[in-house]
Amino acid sequence: MTLHVALTHRTEYRYDRPVRMAPHTIRLRPAPHNRTPVLAYSLKVTPPEHFINWQQDPFGNFLARIVIPEKTRAFSVTVDLVADMAVINPFDFFVDDSCKEWPFAYAPELAIELQPYLEPTDGGPLLEGYMRRLDRTSSGTTLDFICDLNRRLASEIKYLIRMEPGVQAPDKTLELGSGSCRDSGWLLVQILRRLGVAARFVSGYLIQLKPDVKPLDGPAGASEDFTDLHAWAEAYLPGAGWIGLDPTSGLLAGEGHIPLAATPKPSSAAPISGAHDKAEVEFGFAMNVTRIRETPRVTLPYSEEQWQAILAAGRAVDDRLKAGDVRLTMGGEPTFISIDDPNGEEWNNAAVGPTKQRFAED
Repeated sequence: MTLHVALTHRTEYRYDRPVRMAPHTIRLRPAPHNRTPVLAYSLKVTPPEHFINWQQDPFGNFLARIVIPEKTRAFSVTVDLVADMAVINPFDFFVDDSCKEWPFAYAPELAIELQPYLEPTDGGPLLEGYMRRLDRTSSGTTLDFICDLNRRLASEIKYLIRMEPGVQAPDKTLELGSGSCRDSGWLLVQILRRLGVAARFVSGYLIQLKPDVKPLDGPAGASEDFTDLHAWAEAYLPGAGWIGLDPTSGLLAGEGHIPLAATPKPSSAAPISGAHDKAEVEFGFAMNVTRIRETPRVTLPYSEEQWQAILAAGRAVDDRLKAGDVRLTMGGEPTFISIDDPNGEEWNNAAVGPTKQRFAED
């Protein structure tokens, strides 16, 4: 099955006066550890009079540093990419024996390397109370433990669209019992770190496609093809590497999750950051996803209209063959068996025999 989609993401700022802009940082290119194949990518910035330098931050994420030398009344960033939405098995990884069973501890050398992702940096009394209520001693696999925790947050924290900038403090999210994807993702990061599991915050694209058929049970999925900026968490397990956990859905990250920036804190993963002169700003934002190549499959075969088009093409080819008097002939391969010894090995199984060569020459 082939399913390619085109994603377009446009962000636009308009100012009430010409403003001088400081260098801006754009984090809207798929990260190196992205698993979804990206077949094409482009980044367009206006005004056209600008300088762009691609860099990588200390965590390996791609950054576009934009310098606009002249004052401007508008600034826009447009991302176009084509992604191959082939299904990814989110459990296709190996977990090292050192951390396979819960609880576990990182090797000392690895713990030093993971230090920025192990130190809790946000919290309060509500989060500490939540941690005390967690059963940290439950036996089982580490993967089961963190997947259960991910599903638990999905059921306890109601998802809502929150337009205010920034990320909610974990205590605020727990107090309200609700938050945006970035709020629940940051909460999961802080919980995992308190459990001794290295975790980082991820900003990226989420592509959700309408399923071909309705499932017999469970959630129905997206009613229409959809894409948006999204946030989730990643946990590091030796052997497996960074595993994407989406506490908004309670699922592991799959082919629909395209990470753009993975960092120890949300402020380092902002899609666009920078400063400009004081001005009133109008903000515009648009995203869409379009299927551009899709082959038939068991759950979505050819439609009746497509079949009729295929049959019509076949009839047109037949008509051209008849008009050109093109004919098909078929011949058979003659097989010889000696009448003198029809059951001999050389006429049934053996490659050669006492008389085969003489008969062949004759």
